[in-house]
Amino acid sequence: MNFLAKNCNLKIEKSDCIILAIFETNDFSESAKELDIVSKGYLSKILNYKDFNGNIGESLLLYNVPYVSCRRVLLIGCGKRLYLSTYDYKKILQSFIIVLKKITAKIVLICLTELFVYEQDIYWKIRIIIEHITSVNYFFDEFKSYKKNRPELFKELIINVSTEIDSKIGVMAIKHALAISLGIKAAKNLANTPPNVCTPSYLANQVINLSKQYSKWISHEVINYEKIIKLGMFAYAAVGQGSSNKPLMININYKGKNPINSKPIILIGKGVTFDSGGISIKPSSGLHEMKYDMSGASVVYGIMLILAELQLPLRVIGVLATGENMLGDSSFRPGDIIKTMSGKTVEILDTDAEGRLILCDVLTFVEKFSPELVIDIATLTGACVIALGNIASGLLSNDQLLIQELLEASEITNDKVWNLPMFTEYFKKIKSNIADISNIGGNSAGAITAACFLSKFAKKYRWAHLDIAGTAWTSGKKMSSTGRPILLLMQFLMRRGLTNTNI
Repeated sequence: MNFLAKNCNLKIEKSDCIILAIFETNDFSESAKELDIVSKGYLSKILNYKDFNGNIGESLLLYNVPYVSCRRVLLIGCGKRLYLSTYDYKKILQSFIIVLKKITAKIVLICLTELFVYEQDIYWKIRIIIEHITSVNYFFDEFKSYKKNRPELFKELIINVSTEIDSKIGVMAIKHALAISLGIKAAKNLANTPPNVCTPSYLANQVINLSKQYSKWISHEVINYEKIIKLGMFAYAAVGQGSSNKPLMININYKGKNPINSKPIILIGKGVTFDSGGISIKPSSGLHEMKYDMSGASVVYGIMLILAELQLPLRVIGVLATGENMLGDSSFRPGDIIKTMSGKTVEILDTDAEGRLILCDVLTFVEKFSPELVIDIATLTGACVIALGNIASGLLSNDQLLIQELLEASEITNDKVWNLPMFTEYFKKIKSNIADISNIGGNSAGAITAACFLSKFAKKYRWAHLDIAGTAWTSGKKMSSTGRPILLLMQFLMRRGLTNTNI
């Protein structure tokens, strides 16, 4: 699918289908007014039948409209003219996608950037169009023996804009949207891959290939199980010691041309390719979904791909902290006390609270890079799902300015996060009588106490933790990775890397 933004002359522009906005009470958008004049009032006559009221979700497909160059005219209901949210805008986009799936239209002309969407400018309206189309069009059939023929929605989508300046903005928006969509697709593909295929070594091979593809910008390092132990990362090693697929810590180094940050931004992705819970075994219900416990790593992989595609002038290090949490005669046990890379000792009360054991050692490991800031992304706690559901990811941090930056990125992208507190009282819940700290803090405030645990290993830099346990994938018949929170994190990074633009 090709995308193009241009200022069209609707009187003569040819396409297989033109998409026009109609508001409630059949109030015409500017483009619809123009086409109504060209058709000598034909559109007004059709709407006078009152079969179409302009509500969001409504659509009306017309053929052979008099004097119009386009073969079809698709009218899309857009609700109230001045009350559109980003959510409404996506519902409007979904309406025309449903129609396009039923027809054969190679060239489609869309006139929806003229809609007023709350706090979204032309750049974002174009981004949303492309990102939503690519998201809806995503499928994963790698392991199906019979692959359906899936025709493209269109060959080319022309996005009508009102000025030549908007056309130039559109070029940038399309470039960004396509790169981000590519990274999200790559992240989804990794996360959706079954755990008998997607092992730590599989992820390492994907990174090796990524490094070859973008060798000018990306280098990598794979640290094996033996070296993890040699580095004193005994908490990390303990989680994977019961599996035949031993843990690998995979570092991806991205350095753009003339990076504006001398100290790297570090992204750490939890990459447990299958989490059985270990000795503290999980119930069988939903256990197949534990292949998604590496979603944090898949997100970091996708972001590193996007950075290389866009060649942002940044230094970013991505760490894929991979491993498996399995049962075996060498598995770590409840009651064990393990020494971390930092020197702190941890009492193991629950082997299913394994993500924080991996992350705590990686948080210590990355101190050697003297980072500007560190963000970890992890499917860490079921407690976060209970607290926030599948709507918002949990955000906890030791730095108020970093919290504010991430909240702003969330607001802009609609990739929702919610800031949870780490009051001093919560730290008491993870005290241990026989070690420095325990790996769980009881039955309440689990998402918070998990972050409190991690914060003890992130004292030498600005740090934020994103708990994506509720947002990384959707369950049920249509179970699939969401690719979240790539949109949020890319907005955060692009704000830093594209200082000469207003995005």
